[in-house]
Amino acid sequence: IFTRKGSRMAGVAARQLPAMGLSAVLLLVLCAAGARALYFHIGETEKRCFIEEIPDETMVIGNYRTQMWDKQKEVFLPSTPGLGMHVEVKDPEGKVVLSRQYGSEGRFTFTSHTPGDHQICLHSNSTRMALFAGGKLRVHLDIQAGEHANNYPEIAAKDKLTELQLRARQLLDQVEQIQKEQDYQRYREERFRLTSESTNQRVLWWSIAQTVILILTGIWQMRHLKSFFEAKKLV
Repeated sequence: IFTRKGSRMAGVAARQLPAMGLSAVLLLVLCAAGARALYFHIGETEKRCFIEEIPDETMVIGNYRTQMWDKQKEVFLPSTPGLGMHVEVKDPEGKVVLSRQYGSEGRFTFTSHTPGDHQICLHSNSTRMALFAGGKLRVHLDIQAGEHANNYPEIAAKDKLTELQLRARQLLDQVEQIQKEQDYQRYREERFRLTSESTNQRVLWWSIAQTVILILTGIWQMRHLKSFFEAKKLV
């Protein structure tokens, strides 16, 4: 399982740098979320999962394409149309948000309703293809969350926005995403505080229980020794 911290780090940076201008913070968010594409290799029956920290009510778009290893040419070539990928997304509570079969190249979309770590898993339908049996597959994956998932050229063409209006729309979306990140960090801090308080309370009660057990053990030992000495007529 891979954990990608880009969005969380951007939110922390935005929250911890109040002295910086809004434009600098937005630039930092853009830089943190820029290098989010990756590729990985999977085997015939292998499943690969990623952990993405996502605030609530955030749209996530994933684009992927697959390449199949050619043993004769010893290179990765575009996959055949019959090869597909199954994508499954679970929220922090373990509920399935998305479970669907896609083709060798595709795009999946979902919206988070619970803040926290979302698990995104991919695996191929290679067991149905004799050609891929025992082979290796390269998957190129690009996950975009929040305002980075918006297609602004398409939005501008649809709503007939000017360049200035489009830039203002982008800034508003980025500010909204930063607010969601800050809310998510406050949610994490609250959960951590509750966990710490619960742990401290358990430690306190355990210490009290140990003290009571030691006192009762000491009383029992004293009474036992007194009975022993009385039986031996030493007291």
